Amino acid sequence: MPRYARTERAALAQLMIEVGPDAPTVNEGWVTRDLAAHLVVRERRPDAAAGILLPPLRGYGERVRRRIAAGDWAALVDQVRRPPVWSPVSNPLVDEVTNTMEFFIHHEDVRRGGPRWEPRDLPTGLEGALWRRVSPMARLALRNFPAALTIRAPGHGKVEAGGGGEPVEVVGTPGELVIFFSGRQRVSRVEVDGDPEAAGRLRTASLGF
Repeated sequence: MPRYARTERAALAQLMIEVGPDAPTVNEGWVTRDLAAHLVVRERRPDAAAGILLPPLRGYGERVRRRIAAGDWAALVDQVRRPPVWSPVSNPLVDEVTNTMEFFIHHEDVRRGGPRWEPRDLPTGLEGALWRRVSPMARLALRNFPAALTIRAPGHGKVEAGGGGEPVEVVGTPGELVIFFSGRQRVSRVEVDGDPEAAGRLRTASLGF
């Protein structure tokens, strides 16, 4: 059985070593060192990781992340490469479910952080796994968005989302749709058609988590 979470993790770690700790990423204000520390906090510091979702704990989580980011670069990447078996988000029982999309997105954050990149040709199985995440991801992110959205991935299917209103269609591969609906619209290769005003709002909306 393919383990796409593992392969994306390994590819991200190798890319981080190649580009170094200060390479730009898609995440505004973050270089690769910041992104690596975020992943270490998420997997190894559940006390600080709670700040990713809970605003009252965000300051504490950010202080922990910055301390970790200041550490040795090779050791930091090695922690990304080798998650602890006890991690609530990376143990062998949940790894594929919780980390396939996470590491695909962050791998692309580094790939697309520079001036020259092209979308990858993804394995069919990985595209299928990402497509299964597009529907809940888009419906949650767009539950109050004032448009009637149709999201299509040729060869995979379509989903409906949005709070209703003018029609807008978003078309792309599963990987590009995941990038788009994670809030990284500016580096996503999708087609957005329909009502011009609604389409424009969608391209700049605050999506993701």
